[in-house]
Amino acid sequence: MNQSNDNNNGKPPHAQLIEMATAHWISRIIYVAAKIELADHLASGSKSADELAGPTKTHAPSLYRFMRTLTHLGLLVEDAGKHFALTPLGEALKKNAPGTARATVLTLASDWCANGFGELLFSVQTGKSGVEKYLGMPVFDWFGKNPEMASLFSETMIGVHGTEPVAVAAAYDFSKMKTIVDVGGATGNLLTTVLGCAPTSRGILYDLPHVVRDAPALIQSRGLTDRVAIEAGSFFERVPSGGDAYLLSHIIHDWSEAQCLTILGHCRRAMNDGSRLLLIEMVLPSGNTPHPGKLLDMMMLVGPGGRERTEQEYATLLEQAGFRLTRVVPTESAASIVEATLA
Repeated sequence: MNQSNDNNNGKPPHAQLIEMATAHWISRIIYVAAKIELADHLASGSKSADELAGPTKTHAPSLYRFMRTLTHLGLLVEDAGKHFALTPLGEALKKNAPGTARATVLTLASDWCANGFGELLFSVQTGKSGVEKYLGMPVFDWFGKNPEMASLFSETMIGVHGTEPVAVAAAYDFSKMKTIVDVGGATGNLLTTVLGCAPTSRGILYDLPHVVRDAPALIQSRGLTDRVAIEAGSFFERVPSGGDAYLLSHIIHDWSEAQCLTILGHCRRAMNDGSRLLLIEMVLPSGNTPHPGKLLDMMMLVGPGGRERTEQEYATLLEQAGFRLTRVVPTESAASIVEATLA
């Protein structure tokens, strides 16, 4: 039996359920704080709502009530003169703060994401994407038409999976891999972290043109320009050949089974006999064991139309694609490394 919510600060079950039901209020409040750049406006010191109404283009009395609510949530503190200052939690909402929380909030609590998730009932009833229903097109096609949102989404993935690259690099020995191909690697955050632990390896970063446009700056900032080649393309069409390791970090969970088999098929054709396929995913535990991947699975259902999987489900999928699952390597993060070879 799952005991994870049995002792929620002593709250009875009905109170826990009501608190869960109002969680979207908090999501929207944090979104508005990020949208009006409140943390950045307070970066230089405490200010009143009257002082901030102009810069934030808000209604001062309403802004005061909004900021007072943020004190309840722990982002601000208010003094006797009704001036507000940032707490450490509020500091994390500033632009360029470690962890990219602001970009993540602006994505996950945005109109398209919130309204798309509002179609969860539709997704449960039909198995189809609620986000696609809301946007009128698949979410990754929408990103292609909205490159600013695509860039924000890449930052969001760093925010959501921020601890994973270091954990993956520590959990798996990449040192003997001459060439590491990061398929769908976005800005190269994972690849550059791995290369930092494998000084003799080189990398190929492969993703769509509008996605890899932000990669050169990150790669240069980590001093790896001479060790990473960037290739633009779609993993539905091809994958760079000749790699010793093929990384797919939170790629397979985004797509339908047929689409996964297409992606994996291109990887299979690109790989050598000794190559390794490495899927970085939240492998779901069986039974009632709590795991963040079980919640993320609902976002996969309602968002891109993919799914999270158990180890056995990955083994079945990989076998269909001509691979053999050799092991699942846990990391210090919620993600694991699903290792496979050519069957």
